[in-house]
Amino acid sequence: MTATTHTAPFTLQQIGTGTARFPSGVPIPTHTDQMVDPYFRTRMPKEHQIDCLLFWPQEKGTYPGIVLLHDWWGLTGQMKDLGARLACEGYMVIVPNLYGRLGGMVTANDDVAATLSERLDRSLALTDINSCCEYLNTRTIAKRNEHAVVGYGMGGSFALRFACHRKRLRAAVSYYGHIPQPTEDLVKNLLAPLLVHRDGKTSNEDIEAFRAAVGPGKRVETYHYPDAARGFCNDARPDLYRAGDTALAWERTARFLKTCFQGT
Repeated sequence: MTATTHTAPFTLQQIGTGTARFPSGVPIPTHTDQMVDPYFRTRMPKEHQIDCLLFWPQEKGTYPGIVLLHDWWGLTGQMKDLGARLACEGYMVIVPNLYGRLGGMVTANDDVAATLSERLDRSLALTDINSCCEYLNTRTIAKRNEHAVVGYGMGGSFALRFACHRKRLRAAVSYYGHIPQPTEDLVKNLLAPLLVHRDGKTSNEDIEAFRAAVGPGKRVETYHYPDAARGFCNDARPDLYRAGDTALAWERTARFLKTCFQGT
C-alpha cells in the first residue's frame, strides 16, 4: 500500500508558534489568576515547571489539542517540525520537554539517549503529560477536553500508557513504542481509540496480547512496517529513516485523528 495524496487544511505560513511554562501536577494558573496575584512573576514555584513548545493555526477558531511526545533523543528539531506539521492538520499542539527534570537534554547518541530514558521517572512523566492536557484547557483557542496524544519511540510508549491513564482522551497514536504488559489494572481505564505503528522488530504476539486484554469493544488499529527499524520516521538518522513508510504512516495518522475528533 502506498500513501495517498493528502492536503492539510493549513500551511506552515499559517501556523503560530510559542512557548509555555507551567507547574506539573497542580491546577494550571490562568491569565485571570496571574492578573490578580501581584507576586506571580516573582514567586519561586515549588512544583516542577514543564517547558513546552506550542503550535496552532492562526485562523480564528477553536481547535482540538494534541500532546506530542518526543523520542528518547529529546526534544529535537525533528519534533519541532512534527509539531508544526500536526498544527497544519487543524490542531493546537503542545510539545513538552519530557527531560526537563534531567536538564532538558537533547542528544544524537543512542547510548546517551538510552541512559536518559532509563533515568526518567515514568510516573512523573505521566503527570507532566496530564498537566499538558490541563494547560490546553486554559487556552481559549483549544477545545476543552478534546485531546489526543501522539508519541514516537519512547514517546510512543508513553502515549499508550497515558491512554490507559486518562479517561478523557479522544485518541492515542504510538509510533514504534514499547507495547506495555496488558494487565487488567492497566487497561481498565482505557477508553480512547488507539493507533499503533509497529516497526519490523515489534512482535505480533505482544500486540495481539494487548489487543486481547483491551477487549473486542475498543478500537485498536495496528499497522506493521516489516522492513523498518525503530526510529524509521527520524529523517535526521539516515541509517533508520524510511521515507515511504514515514509518508504512509503520516497519512494513516492524519486520517485516524480526523475520525476520532470529527467522527467522519
